[in-house]
Amino acid sequence: MKLAILDRDGTLNLPGDGYIASPDEWIAQPGALEAVARLNHAGWHVVLACNQPGLGRGLFDVKVLNAIHAKMYRQLAAMGGRIDAVFFCPHAPQETCRCRLPQPELLAQICERYGVEAEQLLVVGSSMALLQAGATLGARQLHQVQQAGGASTAAQGMGAPPSPPDGPSQPVPEVRKHASLGALVEHLLQAEAEAVPLPARPAQT
Repeated sequence: MKLAILDRDGTLNLPGDGYIASPDEWIAQPGALEAVARLNHAGWHVVLACNQPGLGRGLFDVKVLNAIHAKMYRQLAAMGGRIDAVFFCPHAPQETCRCRLPQPELLAQICERYGVEAEQLLVVGSSMALLQAGATLGARQLHQVQQAGGASTAAQGMGAPPSPPDGPSQPVPEVRKHASLGALVEHLLQAEAEAVPLPARPAQT
């Protein structure tokens, strides 16, 4: 199985000024939903992994979160795309939990659910926390995408992003940077196409 794990805010949708606390505040990044659809059509399953500390802080409830994701699913479906599931940590930063990114627990749960080894994962996001979780778990395909309106840290190339804001951690190795999710998908699908051997020509008689 080809499994891609994406973060949400800044990758699929505009990050906003703070928490995305209502469906009206969820606005898709330009080209992001089309990029997910292209992944799906190329045989990739897509899952989201993200922190949702607004739940733990009481800024919104699970009903609102489900409504936000229902809007996301509808817009994706209109593009011919699909997200299989959303895994999230509902805790506030000060709470003691094992599931808050950059800890790898959410990604480990995803691997167990889908029967995929960490080395097979494609981990994609603007979030340093998600990339660190992927590196800790042993993922080898780590990709950072640019947040719209954010600092230009996602020029094409390789690099090791700084430690996530949750606290000190080991550097993330060999992260490939992209200007957008669409740019990543274009790069990925081109590489896959080039890796497919051409069919053998019939022998001349």
